[in-house]
Amino acid sequence: MIGYILTGHGHFSTGLKSAVDMIAGPQENFEAVPFEEEKAGEYAGTIKAAIEAMREKCDGVLVFVDLVGGTPFNQSMMVSASVDNVQIVAGTNLPMLIDLMMTRTPESQLSDLVAEAVEVGKEGVAHLALDNAATDDEDDE
Repeated sequence: MIGYILTGHGHFSTGLKSAVDMIAGPQENFEAVPFEEEKAGEYAGTIKAAIEAMREKCDGVLVFVDLVGGTPFNQSMMVSASVDNVQIVAGTNLPMLIDLMMTRTPESQLSDLVAEAVEVGKEGVAHLALDNAATDDEDDE
Protein backbone atom coordinates (compact mmCIF):
# COMPACT_ATOMS: atom_id res chain seq x y z
CA MET A 1 0.00 0.00 0.00
CA ILE A 2 1.09 3.58 -0.63
CA GLY A 3 1.21 5.76 2.46
CA TYR A 4 0.03 9.36 2.48
CA ILE A 5 1.55 12.26 4.38
CA LEU A 6 -0.14 15.65 4.33
CA THR A 7 1.87 18.72 5.29
CA GLY A 8 1.74 22.46 4.92
CA HIS A 9 1.87 25.77 6.70
CA GLY A 10 0.03 26.31 9.98
CA HIS A 11 -3.13 24.25 10.39
CA PHE A 12 -3.36 23.40 6.68
CA SER A 13 -2.58 19.70 7.13
CA THR A 14 -4.53 19.11 10.32
CA GLY A 15 -7.54 21.02 9.00
CA LEU A 16 -7.63 19.12 5.71
CA LYS A 17 -7.09 15.81 7.50
CA SER A 18 -10.02 16.62 9.77
CA ALA A 19 -12.19 17.27 6.71
CA VAL A 20 -11.05 14.04 5.04
CA ASP A 21 -11.81 12.08 8.21
CA MET A 22 -15.26 13.68 8.39
CA ILE A 23 -16.12 12.87 4.77
CA ALA A 24 -14.30 9.58 4.13
CA GLY A 25 -13.72 8.29 7.64
CA PRO A 26 -10.36 7.64 9.28
CA GLN A 27 -7.82 6.43 6.74
CA GLU A 28 -5.08 3.85 7.10
CA ASN A 29 -1.52 5.07 6.51
CA PHE A 30 -2.52 8.74 6.34
CA GLU A 31 -0.74 11.23 8.59
CA ALA A 32 -0.78 15.01 8.94
CA VAL A 33 2.53 16.72 9.72
CA PRO A 34 1.97 20.46 10.27
CA PHE A 35 4.67 23.09 9.79
CA GLU A 36 4.09 25.33 12.79
CA GLU A 37 5.92 28.61 13.29
CA GLU A 38 6.75 27.90 16.93
CA LYS A 39 8.36 24.56 15.95
CA ALA A 40 10.01 25.70 12.71
CA GLY A 41 13.47 24.66 13.86
CA GLU A 42 12.29 21.08 14.41
CA TYR A 43 10.33 20.69 11.18
CA ALA A 44 13.10 19.26 8.98
CA GLY A 45 13.66 16.40 11.41
CA THR A 46 9.94 15.89 11.99
CA ILE A 47 8.99 15.58 8.31
CA LYS A 48 12.03 13.39 7.58
CA ALA A 49 11.15 11.03 10.44
CA ALA A 50 7.49 10.89 9.35
CA ILE A 51 8.35 10.09 5.73
CA GLU A 52 10.94 7.48 6.71
CA ALA A 53 8.55 5.82 9.18
CA MET A 54 5.75 5.72 6.60
CA ARG A 55 8.12 4.35 3.98
CA GLU A 56 9.20 1.53 6.31
CA LYS A 57 5.64 0.24 6.55
CA CYS A 58 4.43 1.09 3.03
CA ASP A 59 5.54 0.32 -0.53
CA GLY A 60 5.88 4.04 -1.22
CA VAL A 61 4.89 7.43 0.13
CA LEU A 62 2.95 10.24 -1.49
CA VAL A 63 3.51 13.54 0.29
CA PHE A 64 0.83 16.18 -0.24
CA VAL A 65 1.98 19.78 0.37
CA ASP A 66 0.23 23.12 0.19
CA LEU A 67 2.43 25.05 -2.24
CA VAL A 68 5.59 24.88 -4.30
CA GLY A 69 8.59 26.65 -2.83
CA GLY A 70 7.55 26.79 0.82
CA THR A 71 9.35 25.05 3.65
CA PRO A 72 7.08 21.96 3.68
CA PHE A 73 7.66 21.48 -0.05
CA ASN A 74 11.40 22.12 0.11
CA GLN A 75 11.99 19.82 3.09
CA SER A 76 9.82 17.06 1.60
CA MET A 77 11.71 17.29 -1.68
CA MET A 78 15.02 16.98 0.15
CA VAL A 79 13.82 13.84 1.92
CA SER A 80 12.53 12.38 -1.35
CA ALA A 81 16.06 12.64 -2.76
CA SER A 82 17.37 10.26 -0.10
CA VAL A 83 14.43 7.88 0.43
CA ASP A 84 13.29 5.67 -2.43
CA ASN A 85 9.73 5.62 -3.77
CA VAL A 86 8.65 8.97 -2.31
CA GLN A 87 6.84 11.50 -4.47
CA ILE A 88 5.63 15.04 -3.69
CA VAL A 89 2.45 16.70 -4.98
CA ALA A 90 1.96 20.43 -4.35
CA GLY A 91 -1.24 22.44 -4.51
CA THR A 92 -3.20 19.95 -2.44
CA ASN A 93 -6.94 20.50 -2.12
CA LEU A 94 -9.83 18.62 -0.53
CA PRO A 95 -11.29 17.14 -3.76
CA MET A 96 -7.82 15.72 -4.54
CA LEU A 97 -7.49 14.10 -1.13
CA ILE A 98 -11.01 12.63 -1.08
CA ASP A 99 -10.48 11.11 -4.53
CA LEU A 100 -7.08 9.71 -3.60
CA MET A 101 -8.48 8.12 -0.45
CA MET A 102 -11.15 6.36 -2.51
CA THR A 103 -8.77 5.45 -5.36
CA ARG A 104 -5.98 3.89 -3.30
CA THR A 105 -5.93 0.12 -3.04
CA PRO A 106 -3.25 -2.24 -1.75
CA GLU A 107 -2.20 -2.75 -5.38
CA SER A 108 -2.02 0.98 -6.28
CA GLN A 109 1.17 2.22 -7.88
CA LEU A 110 2.72 5.47 -6.68
CA SER A 111 3.07 6.88 -10.21
CA ASP A 112 -0.63 6.26 -10.93
CA LEU A 113 -1.71 7.96 -7.69
CA VAL A 114 0.50 10.98 -8.45
CA ALA A 115 -1.07 11.35 -11.91
CA GLU A 116 -4.56 11.01 -10.42
CA ALA A 117 -3.78 13.61 -7.74
CA VAL A 118 -2.64 16.18 -10.27
CA GLU A 119 -5.64 15.62 -12.56
CA VAL A 120 -8.28 15.64 -9.81
CA GLY A 121 -6.62 18.58 -8.08
CA LYS A 122 -7.01 20.66 -11.25
CA GLU A 123 -10.63 19.55 -11.70
CA GLY A 124 -11.37 20.54 -8.10
CA VAL A 125 -10.80 24.22 -8.87
CA ALA A 126 -13.83 25.94 -10.40
CA HIS A 127 -15.62 29.26 -10.58
CA LEU A 128 -19.37 29.02 -10.16
CA ALA A 129 -21.92 31.78 -9.80
CA LEU A 130 -25.64 32.06 -9.21
CA ASP A 131 -27.75 34.42 -11.26
CA ASN A 132 -28.53 37.63 -9.42
CA ALA A 133 -32.01 37.29 -7.91
CA ALA A 134 -32.61 41.04 -8.28
CA THR A 135 -32.25 40.73 -12.05
CA ASP A 136 -34.93 38.02 -12.13
CA ASP A 137 -37.32 40.22 -10.10
CA GLU A 138 -36.87 43.10 -12.53
CA ASP A 139 -37.67 40.84 -15.48
CA ASP A 140 -40.98 39.87 -13.87
CA GLU A 141 -42.28 43.45 -13.78
